[in-house]
Amino acid sequence: MKNYLLIFCMAVVFCSCKQGKELPIIDYIQLENTTLNVEVLAKNLDVPWDIAYADDKSLWFAEQRGVVSKIDLQTGEQKKLLTITDVWHKRTAGLLGLVVHPDFKNNPYVFVNYTVKIDSLISNHLVRYEYKNDTLINKKILLVIDGFTAHNGSRLAFDKGGKLLWATGDAYVKENAQNLKSLNGKILRLNVDGSVPKDNPYPNSYVFANGFRNMQGITIGDNGLIYTSEHGDAIEDEVNLIEKGKNYGWPNIEGKHDLPADKLFAQKHQTVEPIQSWTPVIAPAGIAFYGYGKIAEWRNSLLLTTLKTKSLRVLKLTEDGRKVLSEEIFLKEHYGRLRDVAVGPKGEIYISTSNQDWNPSPGFPLPEDDKILKISIAEKPVENVLRAIKSTGVEEVKDGKLLYEQYCASCHKADGKGVPNVFPALASSKKVNGKSADLISLVLNGAGEQMPSFKFLKDEEVAKIINYIHTNWGNKNKEILSTDVKNNRK
Repeated sequence: MKNYLLIFCMAVVFCSCKQGKELPIIDYIQLENTTLNVEVLAKNLDVPWDIAYADDKSLWFAEQRGVVSKIDLQTGEQKKLLTITDVWHKRTAGLLGLVVHPDFKNNPYVFVNYTVKIDSLISNHLVRYEYKNDTLINKKILLVIDGFTAHNGSRLAFDKGGKLLWATGDAYVKENAQNLKSLNGKILRLNVDGSVPKDNPYPNSYVFANGFRNMQGITIGDNGLIYTSEHGDAIEDEVNLIEKGKNYGWPNIEGKHDLPADKLFAQKHQTVEPIQSWTPVIAPAGIAFYGYGKIAEWRNSLLLTTLKTKSLRVLKLTEDGRKVLSEEIFLKEHYGRLRDVAVGPKGEIYISTSNQDWNPSPGFPLPEDDKILKISIAEKPVENVLRAIKSTGVEEVKDGKLLYEQYCASCHKADGKGVPNVFPALASSKKVNGKSADLISLVLNGAGEQMPSFKFLKDEEVAKIINYIHTNWGNKNKEILSTDVKNNRK
């Protein structure tokens, strides 16, 4: 009898350990027929830039300043495995990409990419580590490419053939994207040892596809299709379907091929249009394919996190995965900037916030930010729920304040105070209160790396934005007319 009692007690203890700690539920999301929990998996993190599921039932994450950690999803235990000491962090440079080998049990490799600065030279390193005894060892640098304080791209993924994909940014040199000798502004494809696969489209080249500005997400569909998310300039953020040897247009084409110059370049270079694009921009970040998990309403969709619009977007795909049928917006401005998204084996979803980064929104960071959140099916319906916002396209905006919020506030902020040492304040600004023609010229023509051109806006839209700036945050300047803008166009 005592032996049976002992066995029973041991079983109870064992089951309790396997269940792990109970996660706090902070919100519920209501879909058409399904209620979802939002739980806090991890908190007090330092910009968890990339998160990745591994088949040892763990979630790995990379924090921007150089820390690699993992969470045991059965017990909830979180372990810091490595601090990469040569990571250089500034703005959007740092430890950016992370992926684990898809057959992690038999190939315990972890791949990361991060920014390094030696003297004045900035570069991005693609590095492979081996996981052993709760640490990462046997560092091997696979590839080094040019870097910058921004436009480093970053994301990593494995294609269905077991090859490593690296989505790189143009490193603030637009010409890189169309130059096949440069590895910037590309999808690169490598063997796990860093060599060039024999079936790449260009002999002895890592380049798999080209013509990209600054990709922020990459994911593989169940059918092997490759999808990326990408920051546009002042217009046309994109989601692209990546195909071998194809050209995606940057910097000659932004977004859809809808202008005469776009069509000429597309005809000559056989460029590929995005399957979804956004103007005004939304700052897309991580992207994940949701196949046939438990959340029925989201099956065969792309899950996309965004920074500027602070939302999780669900892009429903056609059956063949080649087009977007619809878009729903969840969690808008609820948790702040959302940096990455990953899907677990049972269809649970993990998203990471990015409120401790270089460009926080007003009202953020929240207490205990940054966090990794888990979204899964709730056990029972509840009353107080978050719901989707249907995306119906962009309506014409006639108000100067709304135009400013759409095109300017992500950099110069809603209160006009800007970001110190990055984006100048507009409040009580000499530039704003100076000659109107100078400000009009700046808005129309941009200012190099720091500010894009807004020539695509109508004359009356530019005038409304400038008039809003002229009369807010301590500024007192005269009203301008749309004809003033027209006369200043080059």
